[in-house]
Amino acid sequence: MEGFLRLTVLMKVEKMVAYEVEMERRQSSMAKDNMNAEEVFVEEEGTSEVADGNEEATDLSPALQKDEAEGKEVAKKKKKKSKSKKKKEPPEQTDPPSIPVAELFPSGEFPEGEIQQYRDDNLWRVTSEEKRELERFEKPIYNSVRRAAEVHRQVRKYIKGILKPGMLMTDLCETLENTVRKLISENGLQAGIAFPTGCSLNWVAAHWTPNSGDKTVLQYDDVMKLDFGTHVDGHIVDSAFTVAFNPMFDPLLEASREATNTGIKESGIDVRLCDVGAAIQEVMESYEVEINGKVFQVKSIRNLNGHSIGSYQIHAVKSVPIVKGGEQTKMEEGEFFAIETFASTGKGYVREDLECSHYMKNFEVGHIPLRLPRAKQLLATINKNFSTLAFCRRYLDRLGETKYLMALKNLCDAGIVQPYPPLCDIKGSYVSQFEHTILLRPTCKEVISRGDDY
Repeated sequence: MEGFLRLTVLMKVEKMVAYEVEMERRQSSMAKDNMNAEEVFVEEEGTSEVADGNEEATDLSPALQKDEAEGKEVAKKKKKKSKSKKKKEPPEQTDPPSIPVAELFPSGEFPEGEIQQYRDDNLWRVTSEEKRELERFEKPIYNSVRRAAEVHRQVRKYIKGILKPGMLMTDLCETLENTVRKLISENGLQAGIAFPTGCSLNWVAAHWTPNSGDKTVLQYDDVMKLDFGTHVDGHIVDSAFTVAFNPMFDPLLEASREATNTGIKESGIDVRLCDVGAAIQEVMESYEVEINGKVFQVKSIRNLNGHSIGSYQIHAVKSVPIVKGGEQTKMEEGEFFAIETFASTGKGYVREDLECSHYMKNFEVGHIPLRLPRAKQLLATINKNFSTLAFCRRYLDRLGETKYLMALKNLCDAGIVQPYPPLCDIKGSYVSQFEHTILLRPTCKEVISRGDDY
């Protein structure tokens, strides 16, 4: 009995020990499971934090996820847009100007001039698909001449800002011409100056520029015509304006400016040249100017004209008169014209006078034998650097030519080169000038050289 009781007690003790061991095992297993669960939760939480940069955690609502995604996308687009803007922005022109206009317009497309519509019988041209196709075909030429015009605008804007009495005329011309060379990216006969800078004073109407050594100084009471040209691939922009510091000359300047604008307005395809001249004279001679207490009737200079412009040819076949009674010839589609007017307080008639500075090789001259070796050498220099574009003695000096006057005279006597002496009204009178280059496009009239100034 006693042995039985002992055996029973032992069995209970073993069961209790087994129970306690099982309980310890289960508790250990549960602890491990809890630790694994916590690690999984931490990993998911870390993943959600990382994912927060791209999208909201899965426990956010779909609307919040959409808003967040859209916000990130907009921010990315703005960032990309701001970067692309910075890359595409062209450089700004310096002061003084030094950046070529080709770099200011990296697209290669240059600003269009002022557009004026045709009138009356030519209104149909505006919407003609055939004429638009013709313009698309001529686009390279238009772009070349617009590049030359943009150079002209920027150069004259700069020059107007530095002009003042007391300037040496030679310094003025060289500053202007060097600026043109920079902005147009001068390249032989492909791009550069179209003709010498005219800076004719007072009664001198045109074709005067200082020769080397000239000490003429710009005065407060001077009336200066600043006439210069630019070209790209021989497509010439010819434009001029007048500078007067004394306000008493303002009516004289206004007369030529308004007469030029009238000539531009009246010009067009199939318009007779004589009709343009008559309209110009009517406006010009409606002005009077009082100078030092004396009143003068403004006159158009009857033997000066505007002109058509050809490739590498500043004065082509047609002349645009500035008085009535001119030619019956008509303007034609595709032609370039320089519309220029001269207002005078003198006789309204010019003659050649003073020392010559302007020269130009004759456009249609053939081979002419020359005896003087020096003349042959000078002609080679002219052919290489100017061809049929006008030049002046300062330009020959700049190229290193010396002691060339006899050779130059020989070329003029042979008819190969034409001299263009200054054109003068009576001494003591005053002349003003304004000029623009226009293009008679198939669909419209474009004032190529128009700017904010005139």
